[in-house]
Amino acid sequence: MVLLGWAVHGAPVPVDDWFQDLGADLGPRRDVLLLFTKPPLVAAALLAGVIVAVRQHRKRLAIAMVVSPILAITVVRLVKPLFGREKEGSLAYPSGHTTFLVAVTTLLVVVAGPRLWALAVAVCVVVLGIFGLSMTFHYFTDTVGGVLLGTSVAGLAALWTGEPSTSISNAPSDIR
Repeated sequence: MVLLGWAVHGAPVPVDDWFQDLGADLGPRRDVLLLFTKPPLVAAALLAGVIVAVRQHRKRLAIAMVVSPILAITVVRLVKPLFGREKEGSLAYPSGHTTFLVAVTTLLVVVAGPRLWALAVAVCVVVLGIFGLSMTFHYFTDTVGGVLLGTSVAGLAALWTGEPSTSISNAPSDIR
């Protein structure tokens, strides 16, 4: 994330321009994709995940689910000024919306366990959210930075929980 931030510190790169042009071509239709990044909806999904973790007596996971997104957004707010990348007058790198979305969806996958459907839903939600943000409020590379940061924070949180890892041979048949 740090290397990417330094690399894109200045003007947008061609992939950023491509997404911005696509967003201009789509007009208001692109805003549908922003639904996946709305903080109240992501927070509601997070709350549901915390409730499931508590009901499953996975206290450390529930704590990690509460603390990790807050930590991720705090890191975003601390590092944005260091990178200084702006879009339309606001600091843009890394994307806080993407960081929050990825941290939450990653931890929701941990709550669900090794299930193919959970992973597929998480990937689809994140990709659609990234596309929406890359065509509107952020450059694509801002969202990639958010993915890297959100994954890092959620991954460290998952390790902290001490949840047992599941090898693919022991995984349910729907993930193999």
